[in-house]
Parts: sequence; C-alpha cells; structure tokens
Amino acid sequence: MAHVTITTPSVKTPDWDEHGEKILLPPTDANAQVIEISVYKLVYCNGACPKNYRVYKAGSMLGLVFQHITHWSNEVDEIRYPQPLNAVIALENFLKTTSIDKTVAA
Repeated sequence: MAHVTITTPSVKTPDWDEHGEKILLPPTDANAQVIEISVYKLVYCNGACPKNYRVYKAGSMLGLVFQHITHWSNEVDEIRYPQPLNAVIALENFLKTTSIDKTVAA
C-alpha cells in the first residue's frame, strides 16, 4: 500500500523565508545579528563572503555595507575600508552630499 502525502500551499508573509524564519529582521528583533558601532547598528542580512549588513542610525536605514575577509565596503563607492565604521561613515557622508546636491539643484 502506497503512502500519499497531500500538501496545500500556505499563504506566506513577504518577510518570511521558506523555512518559516523571518528575513530582514529589524535591529530591535531578539533574533537579529546586530553589530553596534557608535550611533550605528549593522544588522546582518545574508551572504557569507561578503556578509551583507543593513546600516541603521536612529531607527532609519541608511544603506548596506559588506564584510569581506580582509576589508569592509559600502554600496556607494569601490573603496576598501579597514573597519566597518569607516565604511558606514563614508556611506552616510555620501547620502548627506547627495541630499545637499538635490537641495541646491532645486
């Protein structure tokens, strides 16, 4: 006698992966892998090499930084930074500069 298993698709919440685990956890989640550096919080997203982290400051997400074996980088330049704080500050400075440029151009 054969054993038959019938599965029905379930409704999935967009922020859950196929294993039922939350993805893109906020920095306040107890399960989030968080690195706190000064006023910034780096929250692990995914990846192995590089590891991808979302950068938060005062509850707002600034962008992404990447942890390589020998250095850190961010999403806005191709510079290799020795410390995550350097990559984060360069990211924030870029965002400030571009917002000033938009204000001046308007």
